[in-house]
Formats: sequence, C-alpha cells, structure tokens
Amino acid sequence: MKFLIAGLGNMHIDYFGTRHNVGFEVVDELAGNAEASWSQDTHCHRTVIKHKGHQLILIKPTTYMNLSGKAVRYWLTKEKLELSNLLVVLDDLNIEFGSIRLRAGGSDGGHNGLKDIDLQLATNQYPRLRVGIGANFSKGRQVNYVLGKWSESEAAKMPEILKLCADTCLSFCAEGMSNAMNKFNAKKVE
Repeated sequence: MKFLIAGLGNMHIDYFGTRHNVGFEVVDELAGNAEASWSQDTHCHRTVIKHKGHQLILIKPTTYMNLSGKAVRYWLTKEKLELSNLLVVLDDLNIEFGSIRLRAGGSDGGHNGLKDIDLQLATNQYPRLRVGIGANFSKGRQVNYVLGKWSESEAAKMPEILKLCADTCLSFCAEGMSNAMNKFNAKKVE
C-alpha cells in the first residue's frame, strides 16, 4: 500500500528552523531515519521510504506554504491515491508546544497551507498531523512568532518532538488512523 506524507513549510532558506516549517522537519526526520535522500521533482522535493511493507512518498512542496495544495493534489493524482492515504503534517499555534493532534479531517484553523489544500482538493476530509507550536506571543505578533526560529528551550526539545511525530506518521501508515490516534494523541513532550 502507498501513502503520501506532505510536510508543509517554505523552501526558502530564510524559513529554515522556523516554527512554520515544522512539517518539513518531520518529513526530514522520516527520510533521515531511513537514510533516504531528497530529489527535486514536480512542485516539491520528494523521496520514498518503506515501512512494514508500505511505500511512503514524502514531499516538501516548493510552492510556498500558501499554495501547498498544488503539490498535494498533483502527487495524489499522479500516484492514484485515495484521500485516506494522505497525511499532511503542519504547525498549529492553537496546540500547546510539545503536543500533537492526529485527525481524520476538520477545519483549517486559520492555517493558510491547509486552506489551499482544502481548496485544491474540494474537501477538508483528509488526515492531518498538527504539531503544536503554542501561542506564546503578544497581540499583533502572530506572524513574527510563527515565522520565528525556535527558542533555545524549544530547540532542545525538538529531537524528541520530531521522533514522536515520525513515530505517529509510521503508525498511521502501518496501523491505521484510529490506532495511531489512540496511541499518540495523548502523548506530550514536556
């Protein structure tokens, strides 16, 4: 069975290491653990890994966050995959830092990457893994916070968070949505 795991972020170097690029960091973790290398492809950087007999196509859209749907739709169509075999990984400031939420669908929560995917797929009923970045910013500073680099204390916890996210992605593919939700949604990196 094949799955498409789309990590959301912005490809420009100015965005590397920012909270908004945590989706890229998660798929980088999956690729790194499998010793897979990335190659430039249509609308994305792409690699393929194997897990328990499944083929996982990992993509990092090169379309910028707000146009992520273009890459997701292209690869879903090219690989002839059902929406249930898609997993979108993204940052979420409505979730506490260190927590994650795996969901089968739902609202975009104000996230522009998800808004574009919803638009391109004409539905919001597809799996997503929301990675909590918290909301530790003052009024009017949301953009600076989301596009800001991890603090020193956050950066220290990132390896553990990325491992949790990667394990959740693999569980989703190998064990299914409800098993993965039951196993990982209650976990938190303190």
